[in-house]
Amino acid sequence: MKRTFTAIAMIAALAASYGSAFLAKPVFAQEVGMRGTTDIKSPSVAPDGRVTFRLKAPDAKSVTVSGDFGDDATMTKGDDGVWSVTVGPLSPEMYVYYFTMDGVRLLDPSNPQVKIGYVTSTTTSLLTVPTKEPAFYAVQDVPHGEIRSILYKSRSNGVIRQLTVYVPPGYDDHPDKRYPVLYLLHGYANDQNSWHRYGRADDILDNLLAQGKIKPFLVVMPLGYGGARVNGDDNGIPAENAGRFGGDFSLYERDILEDIIPLIDRKYRTIADRKHRAIAGFSMGGGQSTLFGLSNLDTFSQIGVMSAGIVPGFAQGPTDKLVASLGGEHRAESNKLIDLLWIACGKQDPAMRGAKALADALTKAGIDHTFVQTEGKHHWRVWRHYLHDFAQLLFK
Repeated sequence: MKRTFTAIAMIAALAASYGSAFLAKPVFAQEVGMRGTTDIKSPSVAPDGRVTFRLKAPDAKSVTVSGDFGDDATMTKGDDGVWSVTVGPLSPEMYVYYFTMDGVRLLDPSNPQVKIGYVTSTTTSLLTVPTKEPAFYAVQDVPHGEIRSILYKSRSNGVIRQLTVYVPPGYDDHPDKRYPVLYLLHGYANDQNSWHRYGRADDILDNLLAQGKIKPFLVVMPLGYGGARVNGDDNGIPAENAGRFGGDFSLYERDILEDIIPLIDRKYRTIADRKHRAIAGFSMGGGQSTLFGLSNLDTFSQIGVMSAGIVPGFAQGPTDKLVASLGGEHRAESNKLIDLLWIACGKQDPAMRGAKALADALTKAGIDHTFVQTEGKHHWRVWRHYLHDFAQLLFK
């Protein structure tokens, strides 16, 4: 059932949370201490969850703070030249934000916690509103797995690329034990490090393992842009694909099938069959998981689609044809091959339209699937929960 598709970025247009906004080098007056610290505390989180942001910029004309916690907030300048605003209360969670000063986007210079990615629009400051009890993604006193990085030559893409692997606790202590594998794909503007840095994939799985809610498996997190070089050198996207979100999907599919899976099966003690191989992702990665998973059911038996789907009017043709081809006279065979097809999206997420369209198309084709609608928009707070829930369904 293997097919090669052109890049169709089913919801990549929704994935860049801040659109065409750019990151400029901060230009403002800022007092700096001996060790690079500032005299401004920002962000400041009160016990009730209200958060105060501050920026010292006495010559600025206007400053706003934007983030995934709500609408843009206009800041007010004090007599000392410090701009501030208080938002919330916010629920205990992890958030991203940035300032815009006189039209220039910049990070919070008082906050060393920064989210980086593959393009500048995803570079933001990080905010944590703490929980009273440890969050499901928090580092806890449990056995911990490892995040390992691999450089490899992708012969299908003709470049050197990089991926990361989550190895569950105890892997090296049991040389006779073999493991299933989840191929976990990221969204647009992210990279091979995003799922463990901001999705907290390793912490989530460590905690689930300690609670006995899942059995151990490997997680492979590749770089998600077809034709891209390691670390985004020269952005790595061939010129003929420059106008497409995520580079060339067909090159990425080939990289996974022809290079990454054989590499992982050689390097790690995997159970190298389709029953023990899953693929999942969010946003652009959810669209890729849909295509790569459903078109390669001889390779994957379990598929997770987070905040993605068929976007009507936006290059949905190949996906519609793919879903339709699985139904009809092939329906029984398809359902036998698919052990798990799990779709989840937030009700406030612009991607909901596409996710519902995918679920409806699968229903029409008679393909068994689960469609989960939750609260939430297009951000990591939702995807961390989805990984937590999806992981508990795998490899049963």
